[in-house]
Amino acid sequence: MDENCNIKNLLINIPLPCCVIDEEGNVKDANQKMNIVFAYDGIIGANLFALTGVKPSELINSSKEEKEKTIERNGKTFSMLSKIDENSLLFVYFLDVTKREKYKASYKNKKLAMLLIHIDNYDELIASTKGENKMMVPTQVDKVIRNWASNYKASVSRVTEDEYIMFIYRENADNIIESKFEILDEVRKIESMVDFPVSLSIGMGISGDSPAQTEEYAQAAVDLALGRGGDQAVVKNGNRMHYYGGKLQTVEKSNKGKSRIIGHVLKQLIKESSKVLIMGHKWPDLDCFGASIGATMMCESCEKDAYIVIEEFNEALQRIYNQAKEIGKYAIISRARAIELCDEDTLVIIVDTHRPNLVECEELLKCTNKIAIIDHHRMAEDAIEDTTLAYIESYASSASELVTEMIQYSIDKKNVSKFEAEALLAGITVDTNSFATKTGVRTFEAAAWLRRAGADTAEVKRFFQIEATTFQARAEAIANAEYLEQGIALAISEGYSTEAQIINSQVADQLLTVKGIKASFVMGKNDRNVTVISARSLGEINVQIIMEEFNGGGHLTAAGAQVDLTPLEVSEKLKEMLPKYLDKTYNKE
Repeated sequence: MDENCNIKNLLINIPLPCCVIDEEGNVKDANQKMNIVFAYDGIIGANLFALTGVKPSELINSSKEEKEKTIERNGKTFSMLSKIDENSLLFVYFLDVTKREKYKASYKNKKLAMLLIHIDNYDELIASTKGENKMMVPTQVDKVIRNWASNYKASVSRVTEDEYIMFIYRENADNIIESKFEILDEVRKIESMVDFPVSLSIGMGISGDSPAQTEEYAQAAVDLALGRGGDQAVVKNGNRMHYYGGKLQTVEKSNKGKSRIIGHVLKQLIKESSKVLIMGHKWPDLDCFGASIGATMMCESCEKDAYIVIEEFNEALQRIYNQAKEIGKYAIISRARAIELCDEDTLVIIVDTHRPNLVECEELLKCTNKIAIIDHHRMAEDAIEDTTLAYIESYASSASELVTEMIQYSIDKKNVSKFEAEALLAGITVDTNSFATKTGVRTFEAAAWLRRAGADTAEVKRFFQIEATTFQARAEAIANAEYLEQGIALAISEGYSTEAQIINSQVADQLLTVKGIKASFVMGKNDRNVTVISARSLGEINVQIIMEEFNGGGHLTAAGAQVDLTPLEVSEKLKEMLPKYLDKTYNKE
């Protein structure tokens, strides 16, 4: 009784709304000022979590860590403070911080955000349009951009023929994000009078500590949008990236000028280096190996020593790897040997990937400042930074295609051996599913050049032969596939296999041949007990964005990931996720 009287006396004298909580989190008593927070009587006996959504343990920890817990009640915002007395009773105080929060929100909403807007493939658009119609499409795009900016009370200026800069209040920037950048769809509807649609790449920078930092965020965001193939918006909020759009296949550029320039710059880098280390991604495929062989040829033409770094590989590479070893011309070394050889004057060429956690030997990135990248995947936010040369073109079918184009301008095809031509052609073949997907005019031109250089298509086909057990595993996965609504196929490759990646990708490709299937996802464990996912689509569903949910990546129609979940767990997670991506109103972020 005395204890209750003491508590009541204490509560009466406290000038803030306050209540006392027991060890179970139930309200033992409260003062009259609690009516300011909860506009009803009878909170005594109620549970704190039921009243506020905050657990007593969370409240205690937040007080110790000086992290504020706030709630909104009766149109006001209250900060919750706590203190434990000698009887283990928890006193909870409610401080009215409504005005402060309004000022904070006002300050945040009036901060400036910056957008950099780039018209994709502008040169191609103008070059492909006849005479008097050349400026019709850019004029329409300009009108759409300015109307869009006006709707959000933004300032917009045209910087160059194909670039705009836009300033906007944060509150309006949030509205643009909530709308999922509807301008991407509006611009795509413009009749372009050429064989590809008009599209934009947008980078938004928000939450910078200064205008300079906000601009830096916007530039990094638009670079990422362009590197991922365009037709999308990227928002950089501090260290966080968010993606919107990305519905279109990347448009192939008809002008090969860039590949000629990159080839020249790469040769200069090779000549200025003491030696060259070439590596792709872990567990390389034929495209990775073919591009490495092509890069070796460029080093040979510059009379520089080149080493290909490969530690482990699977059955798909066995035949071509053995053939390369038999020829004896190519120095294929381990990671440990590569680290020994690498110094500040060594050039490291990375092919078929641009992410540090995927490269064959990540330690090499720290051994030298001379790094060149040749890749065809959509750019990821964790791309290798501070590279000397980065040639990342998501329109290309493969890294082998990009290397082949550079070789055309730097090496006479008479100096290209039959094996080298076949290695590059095999790389193109594997990444295009035998020229069935992600294949442009330049892909066939590169293949034709390799054919003239001596590539034998029959020999290339032998590189793709598999063991009977692998063939059987593939057939079983296809036979046991599960077909979902809206054109989705899921399959699991049973057991463990060093060829999981190849089996899964082949099964995924095969499932797309089933009538009505728009996308396929195949899961299977490799010999390292890691689940490998292969995803394929016909273009209507962006499988790259879905695989990024599993920390993977790729292209709109072909992507993959490696996870620690079981194949069944991946399958169940996909079933939960897919409805969002199949929703017609969803913008395929």
